[in-house]
Amino acid sequence: MMFRILLGFAALAIAGAAEARRPDSVEAALIALERQSWVAWQAMDSRFWETFLSDDHVEMQGGGPAGKQAVIAGIAGGLCHVSGYSLSDFTFRRFGPDTALLVYRAEQTTSCGGHAVPSPVWATSLYQRRRGHWVNVLYVHSPAAPPRPPGASGQ
Repeated sequence: MMFRILLGFAALAIAGAAEARRPDSVEAALIALERQSWVAWQAMDSRFWETFLSDDHVEMQGGGPAGKQAVIAGIAGGLCHVSGYSLSDFTFRRFGPDTALLVYRAEQTTSCGGHAVPSPVWATSLYQRRRGHWVNVLYVHSPAAPPRPPGASGQ
């Protein structure tokens, strides 16, 4: 009898540990959506961006903030050429049932208007669920600091 009780507790502990490691389904969906946005950007697929971006989307760029229509016009007009990219180190934060944030590292070989886009960067994408559909409401990227040499001080 005692063995069965201990076995039951062990099974519950194992199930709880597996549940704790399982990613939030929203997290997985938004990471997949973010990856799709890079594929669409590289392919200059402006149709994807019509539904991906919210109507009140804000994108912070070197020249200042841009809205949805400016972003789509840039993509449709071939302003940027993405030769290659890699995405890693995703961090997910949920602020409520309908608001979530992704932060991740992006390395890219991209030029816009003949100028190289900084790489690597830390990208921030804020999503909201509107009318049952997740849309990107804010995108910002910041150049990633170069790695510190071994033994360098943190100050």
